[in-house]
Amino acid sequence: MPQTLEIYQSLWGMEQRIPGQAEDAPDVHLRRIAGAGYHGACLDPNVAEIPDCLRLKPLFEELELGCMVNAFPHSEDSLEPLLDMAAEMRATQLNIIAQVMPLTPDDAAPIIERWLTLAAGYPFPVLMETHRNSTLNDLFYTLEVLARVPQLRLCADLSHFVVDRELQLPLEEQARHQFSQVIERSDSFQGRISNNQQIQIAIDHPQHAQWVEQYLLWWQQGFSAWCQRNTETGTLRFLVELGPPPYAITDGQQRELSDRWQEGLQIREWVEAIWQRLQG
Repeated sequence: MPQTLEIYQSLWGMEQRIPGQAEDAPDVHLRRIAGAGYHGACLDPNVAEIPDCLRLKPLFEELELGCMVNAFPHSEDSLEPLLDMAAEMRATQLNIIAQVMPLTPDDAAPIIERWLTLAAGYPFPVLMETHRNSTLNDLFYTLEVLARVPQLRLCADLSHFVVDRELQLPLEEQARHQFSQVIERSDSFQGRISNNQQIQIAIDHPQHAQWVEQYLLWWQQGFSAWCQRNTETGTLRFLVELGPPPYAITDGQQRELSDRWQEGLQIREWVEAIWQRLQG
């Protein structure tokens, strides 16, 4: 089997959050995702939301959508039921965004090692996501954790660390090296573009062009490293995850400044082009 790329769309990212307007039901969103040709959709449950996710299983199967899971365990012991849910959903991948935040990397390392031992019993990759307000809350802490847990693999949402470090362009050599360390340990990537002050920017605004280019370079670097590690086989999964407000910036009437759905399709097109160049 050759190397393949699968691109997923976040179900959370389909929400509109327009004041006074009801959200469409999940089945409407999943049908739109499937109709647009995405390989799958991503669910973002904590333990209390497991039943809601399991009710979507027949629709995933009907639409032939792959299921990715962003799991939000709120305690060390609550990862296992989320893994069980992912197994029942026949998930292709689970990303841990844990609300378990020891103050030091030394305290975090044994917890992560226990999670990875538990995850080894499941038939899908289990990665830890780089995400604020989670175990891997910031860049420096994450680098320390990576040094202590060499078997840890990441799902890279680099937007969080760009904001965390108030990163400046062009990149200084130290920042380039630090981000490369994260990218080299990443087996999956997420498609949100930030600048150094805003977690999610409109990708077609000219003032953001430098940041768009930087993210495309990072994704190319990550894809290239993944292809070299995985030789001739394997599946790289990329998640388009443009969040609703307040991730998305709004005007005075609480209306978004850009069309997230179209932006997601544009990011998918860019990512497919990167992949085709590497495979070519």
